[in-house]
Amino acid sequence: MPHTLVEKILLAHTDAADIAPGDIIMVRCDVVLANDISGPVAFRAMERMGARRVFDPQKVVMVADHFTPAKDAMSAALLRSLEEWCESQGVTFYGQGRGGIEHTLLCEEGWVVPGTVIAGGDSHTCTYGALGAFGTGLGSTDIAFCLAFGEFWQVVPGTIQVVFEGTRPPFITGKDLILAVIAHIGVAGGTNHVLEFVGAGAESLSIDERLAVSNMAVEAGAETGLFPADATTAAYLQGRTTRPWVAERSDPHAQFAQRVRIALDALSPLVAAPHSPGNVIPVEDARGVRIDQVYIGNCANGTLTDLRQAAEVLRGRRVHPRVRAIIVPATSSIYRQALREGLIDVFLEAGAIVSPPTCGACFGGHMGVLAAGERAVTTTNRNFRGRMGSPEAEVYLANAWVAASAAVAGEIVHPAEFLAEVRA
Repeated sequence: MPHTLVEKILLAHTDAADIAPGDIIMVRCDVVLANDISGPVAFRAMERMGARRVFDPQKVVMVADHFTPAKDAMSAALLRSLEEWCESQGVTFYGQGRGGIEHTLLCEEGWVVPGTVIAGGDSHTCTYGALGAFGTGLGSTDIAFCLAFGEFWQVVPGTIQVVFEGTRPPFITGKDLILAVIAHIGVAGGTNHVLEFVGAGAESLSIDERLAVSNMAVEAGAETGLFPADATTAAYLQGRTTRPWVAERSDPHAQFAQRVRIALDALSPLVAAPHSPGNVIPVEDARGVRIDQVYIGNCANGTLTDLRQAAEVLRGRRVHPRVRAIIVPATSSIYRQALREGLIDVFLEAGAIVSPPTCGACFGGHMGVLAAGERAVTTTNRNFRGRMGSPEAEVYLANAWVAASAAVAGEIVHPAEFLAEVRA
């Protein structure tokens, strides 16, 4: 019987003889992940279950990234409790100054390889689909069960195959591709499904840009967003991991719930206007919207690719006097490479703030939250009311070229107003 890519991954991690969309199965975990918000809730629930030890310390990783650096005594205590629990359990812990934002970090550190299953206490665990893995976000109670028993229940999802066709014009990034998908199918269009990204346009994307695409699959309601592993994947993993993996893809006659085609040639840079990731418009339609803050970073758009794009705009220019520009490298490694390339100097000379790796402002915690009446352009993944601070603030989602251009102009503009020509 032919199977889709996600069915192949799940079939290899369950005891069922065969599976089909809609089946409920128990799925074995290759990695269980939580952070400084979901982790303490999960391990306390695990203790209430009567479980004293994790199922396999080699398969559990905790990352402090949401309240790092700690913003107050309460968050400092939360971080300390997570670190102490990790030490007592013998599991891997990435703390302040030793890691970064969880989803970028785990790929960088070789925890994720094609065909694996990652259960994460964070909704953007779908990011790991960029490497051909089934990453899914679970609630803290389910993560507690994973910590204790190494498995979780899962409804087998159907597959929506997304075909990226054509060649990207200038200023079109992975961010624009996933916004185009969400605009096409809607914020609930992927519910009970995974998105599988294929076609020449998908294959042309770097891993950094695949991360940006997979990261927002959940904003379409999908379980995850999968790229079949290929030579680009193999090159990225070289030297990062010794974990075995095999490149898989959907069988030729596998059944898809839907096939969506996105013509890249016709795309302009896209913006998701308040207050939904599905409220997608071309950047030209948002031109002139005055902004107060620009935020470049997050679990999939704080990569070197994003930082280089921002630097192209900011080099030799200044951030508008009434705009705060905050740049957040996603990991310590990315931060160091940006230093070596002189990108940090570019940002500082332009008048931007460079933050240590953190999820802080993205979820409205700290390090750049918005006041009532303020408006921001960000490379983050959600712009719900109150997401980054006051419920009376407004957040526009965009790629790094658009965000950096807004920082200079003080309003949303097309990047071509600053850069005559760039490579996609």
